[in-house]
Amino acid sequence: MARQANSIFLEEWLRNNSGVSANITSRQSSASSSSSARAIIQAWTDLRDSLQNHRFQPHHLPSLKVLLNSQTSLHVADPQAKLLLSIISSRNLDLPSESYPLLLRLLYIWVRKSFKPSPALIDLAVEVLTNVFDAEFSVKKSPFFYAEGLLLLGAFSFAPYVPEKSKMACLQLLCGLLEGEYRLVSSFEGILPDMLAGIGYALSSTVDVHFVRILNSLFEIWGKEDGPHATVCYGLMILHLIEWVISGFIKSNYTQKIEVISQEILEKPKENYVPFALLMGAAGALRASAKSATSGMGQGILSRLRISAENLIESVAQDLISKAGGVSTSDDNIASSLLLQCISLALARSGSLSSNRPLFLCLASALLKEIFPLQNLYMRVHKYLHSNSSELKRNEVREHLDSVLFKEAGVIAGVFCNQYALVDEESKCIVEDVIWDYCQDIYLGHRRVALLLRGRDDELLGVLEKIAESAFLMVVLFTLSVTKHRLNSKFPHETQIETSVRILVSFSCVEYFRRMRLSEYMDTIRGVVVSVQENESACVSFVESMPSYADLTNWQDFSVLQKMEYIWYKDEVQTARILFYLRVIPTCIERVTAPIFRRVLAPTMFLYMGHPNKKVARASHSMFVGFISSGKDSDQDERVSLKEQLVFYYMERSLAEYPGTTPFKGMASGVVALVRHLPAGSPAIFYCINSLVVKADRLCGEVFAYKADIWKNWQGESEPCKEIIELLLRLISLVDTQANGQNLVLNELFSLVAESDDVTRKPNLVSWLQSLSYLCSQDTSRVANSTEVGGDRNSVSAQATNSSDLHARL
Repeated sequence: MARQANSIFLEEWLRNNSGVSANITSRQSSASSSSSARAIIQAWTDLRDSLQNHRFQPHHLPSLKVLLNSQTSLHVADPQAKLLLSIISSRNLDLPSESYPLLLRLLYIWVRKSFKPSPALIDLAVEVLTNVFDAEFSVKKSPFFYAEGLLLLGAFSFAPYVPEKSKMACLQLLCGLLEGEYRLVSSFEGILPDMLAGIGYALSSTVDVHFVRILNSLFEIWGKEDGPHATVCYGLMILHLIEWVISGFIKSNYTQKIEVISQEILEKPKENYVPFALLMGAAGALRASAKSATSGMGQGILSRLRISAENLIESVAQDLISKAGGVSTSDDNIASSLLLQCISLALARSGSLSSNRPLFLCLASALLKEIFPLQNLYMRVHKYLHSNSSELKRNEVREHLDSVLFKEAGVIAGVFCNQYALVDEESKCIVEDVIWDYCQDIYLGHRRVALLLRGRDDELLGVLEKIAESAFLMVVLFTLSVTKHRLNSKFPHETQIETSVRILVSFSCVEYFRRMRLSEYMDTIRGVVVSVQENESACVSFVESMPSYADLTNWQDFSVLQKMEYIWYKDEVQTARILFYLRVIPTCIERVTAPIFRRVLAPTMFLYMGHPNKKVARASHSMFVGFISSGKDSDQDERVSLKEQLVFYYMERSLAEYPGTTPFKGMASGVVALVRHLPAGSPAIFYCINSLVVKADRLCGEVFAYKADIWKNWQGESEPCKEIIELLLRLISLVDTQANGQNLVLNELFSLVAESDDVTRKPNLVSWLQSLSYLCSQDTSRVANSTEVGGDRNSVSAQATNSSDLHARL
């Protein structure tokens, strides 16, 4: 945001608030103050010598530069100003062209910093300045000569101690230069802040003459064929220039010029006034009026100023939206792009503004097309990679990151969300649809460029991802606003459900760009998940939005396949999206029917169980646990049947990648879930335990073959063997097996213990197994009968206790 206008030099303040670095910097420091002082004294001495000797030699030009290098701390007194005026007006000195801008700058410092210079010296300065521009400017004109002249003339017209007659002469000369020599600015636009500062000083003069004439130059110069080019930075300069001018009028209670600005610029602008300049001028007027709301000036005048400024901004926005036909995300019109950027910055810097449809739609277009132009960048990256063209330069993307527009993205997004809360429902719906589509587009676009750039141009990819990360934050803020508005009793339940699903799908698309834990993100997720949990059709709709197994494992873009072999688990953008689904779907798994789970979720779940990222694999196991633990289908038999079918492939898939890809904690939670929730005596449970026994036997055999006394220290390569054995031992208390199943499990355990060389713990295990065998033989018939009649199992409390213990250990 803009800094306060506390700089002595208006041009520096304009540069600072527009993102343009100053051309002149101070080289002073406390460490070098003495040498700098000596250099300054020597420079003044050299200049006096040049006047006395009637010769301006080459070393005198560096003397002028030494003085200007200390501009911030330099003080030019009346005697020194008289010296400068004598040099610049002397007919005995042949001054080089480069000396005129430097001499004028030193005189400008004198005018701005002097408290009360000699009236005679002021009159002399104005006379000399008039003669210089009459006699020398036409011969030695340059952009710097021009800019410094405007700056000095404006400063004279603004200074309170300058006589009115002298001010009028300066304003007359300034207007002539603005109207006749403006082409010099286009040859070197770095001087524009100086020209605008000169205009600002002139507008703030206590003399009314030429006021409208100067305003005309300010607002029409940008439309001239050989005038300066309109840019965002120059637009911000206009904004803060008008803010500075009007703030001065308000402080001085100078109402007449404020009324002129309201009428001539905001209410009845001339046809040759450029919209970009009018827009930013109106924003400056709004900013000044907002800062001065408690001033002593009549509220009627400020109210008229605000209303006129808002109407002008809305008019520009309406014209822009009419030409684009609504929210635009792909229009390449340069003029439209500039206006969108200026509108977004104008709203960000001008404070509160009445919400209306054109402004809201323009903000949406600006955010998606200008501030986060990812779709355009992805398209250009793709073209750049496949044609080896230089259309997209890495520095160009980085410059966008450093631009004032991108730096104020957060403020603009905040204004956007505030506007959303107040606009009509039709506008809300339009922009919501555009944002959801944008999320889908950047998912597809970034997925492609990430695959193409990773390992080839990581720097460019990193810059693109920084832009996308900021876009993610904007989406989160907007979505939170949508959630607060839509998810309440004012809207039909169907609308709330549809909105919730679209938000979840959109979040899945941008999940890859989430780099931090955001409270706004979590609040939105909680709000929409509750709506989805309550409705089966909503849950199914969300589930079916997940990419299919075929889409996940096969890349359809031939242009990508030409460059590389597609490997699904290396697709990080896609993986992040699927991980989002794997985390959210278990919260509403009760609403997912068995056919939907079989057709849509099961293939993806099993695929990502084999993902090398442990976090992703664990999420897949959690999905399995959620489904196995659920059970509210109208056709319960179908759900149980599917659960039992899934167990066989689950164990095969899990154990095939263990140890390795399969996380033990994920697999253990899946095993515990199926043992607890499948019917007693289920073949699937037996297959699960048998598979674990076979795996444990193989792992232990490999370990003992390598090192016979490994049991003394179960670490390193033996850890997987120990984990499965401990899991098997804990499963016994959970498994409500029937007689045959019990005997098979006990026989397997007896076999494992018999083969163990653990002489320390083996006696205890043998005693424990004998006791367990006796208890099982006593309870078999009672447990079986209880299961047949559907009564409560005797082992329920044991299951709960041991399950808690298992989860605590995992």
